[in-house]
Amino acid sequence: MALNPDLFTALYKPDVLMCLADLSNDEVFTPPDVANQMLDMLPQGLFRDPNTKFLDPALKSGVFLREIAKRLIAGLADKIPNLQERCNWIFNNQLYGIAITELTSLLGRRSVYCSKYPNSPFSITRFDNVQGNILYRKIRHRWDHSGVNGKCLFCGVPYDGDLGDIKREGLETHAYEFIHTLHPEEIFDMKFDVIISNPPYQLSDGGAKASARPIYHLFIQQAKKLNPRYITMIIPAKWFSGGKGLDSFRNDMLNDRHITNLVDYADSKDCFPGVDVAGGICYFLWEREKVNDCRITNYFGGKEYSSVRPLNEFDTFIRYSEAVKIIRKVEAKKEKTMDSMVTARKPFGIDTNCKPDDEGSIDFRYSKGLAKIKRDKITSGSEMIDKWKTIVSYTGYEHAGQPDTDGSRRVLSVIEVLPPNSVCSETYLVAGSFSSEKEAENLASYLRTKFVRFLAGQKVISQHVTRGTFSFVPIQDFSVCWTDAELYKKYNFDQEEIEFIEKTTKPMPERK
Repeated sequence: MALNPDLFTALYKPDVLMCLADLSNDEVFTPPDVANQMLDMLPQGLFRDPNTKFLDPALKSGVFLREIAKRLIAGLADKIPNLQERCNWIFNNQLYGIAITELTSLLGRRSVYCSKYPNSPFSITRFDNVQGNILYRKIRHRWDHSGVNGKCLFCGVPYDGDLGDIKREGLETHAYEFIHTLHPEEIFDMKFDVIISNPPYQLSDGGAKASARPIYHLFIQQAKKLNPRYITMIIPAKWFSGGKGLDSFRNDMLNDRHITNLVDYADSKDCFPGVDVAGGICYFLWEREKVNDCRITNYFGGKEYSSVRPLNEFDTFIRYSEAVKIIRKVEAKKEKTMDSMVTARKPFGIDTNCKPDDEGSIDFRYSKGLAKIKRDKITSGSEMIDKWKTIVSYTGYEHAGQPDTDGSRRVLSVIEVLPPNSVCSETYLVAGSFSSEKEAENLASYLRTKFVRFLAGQKVISQHVTRGTFSFVPIQDFSVCWTDAELYKKYNFDQEEIEFIEKTTKPMPERK
């Protein structure tokens, strides 16, 4: 049977992949238009070369391979004029995938081969097996029991006993093949030119409140081991400055000069409609043969911002070129920064769930308000007890780090001054302690400025505030009460920079 030349146009309207919602926490499907934006970053000559090989190592809907197939079918028309022969060549020799679950293997084959069984008469091309070049094999975790509870040697997910392992097998093992091997090159036994994917983002690690361990970085690290010509993946942007267990990965990414393009969505819903990923979403292009500064494109508040700069200019990634210019002006003053004066978590050694004491002699600020606590419960920070203290809440972002609908953030929430003979729980950090009430109040006013909260916001994209959040914030003379207007003048911000700060930073609520 001859193929209809309009098959790919006719078959995919309306596009079912555009209508798919995410199936679970780790299965966020990529919209076709986003997949094509990622493919647009690649040299388009790849789609006119019959020897280019593409791999999706975490295949879900099959959208990447399907859209690549469309480009190859058009790009190889001159080299392989017969449509059926062209499709046979492309699907058998150029497109490969590793599905993350049995369900996505069937969905992916249906998207790519037009049949979930590529050895059936309904497949756009025929294979002699039921998988074609889209593989799915149940892989077991490899447990390391040298610790207290044990964990997987590859992905780090904790072992939760024989029953837990049985439950995993019943739902899907979630031991993804691509990252559960020391030799990923042996899966297909070939070299790939392009590795492209939207990998799973996390696995539950058994911690409190549905705690989860990121795993998307493992797919990137494994892809680099294969040394393809190009890697492009779409992942959470939390790695820019946060994320559990991502310090080494962040350092590697920021110092990898082969990353030549980075596209960043501060609000994940601008990229994945209806999907809320704390910290936003980004995708990147890694090029083996190039060592360049990175072209960074940000989508924020309905606008596009673009710049070319090194990713590692700062110890955390700064999203916006406007923010980079502002930080450079602040750092040019060479002033000490507030991370040197803000306390670490648990400034007085008191847990969040510590209960107050009716007969305590120390005023105690905790999540439910003001109470009393006994002095013997205070295990650190005793030198601050009898001083005036400016405190900020450990939880500083609303919406788990996501911007408001207009793209703005508040950044800091609770800012208070505590008098002498008082302490706080780990719900708060002490931003500064002073001998006078005036200095403490002036620091509180300083922290409420958009200037401070904008600079702090460049260091954190989750909801938590730490000492490091303030490493861009300069220390001022706190015998003076500072306003935004005075700070903008001191650091010589131009009108465009001022407008950017004002637009991206929400005002603090009025003090009661």
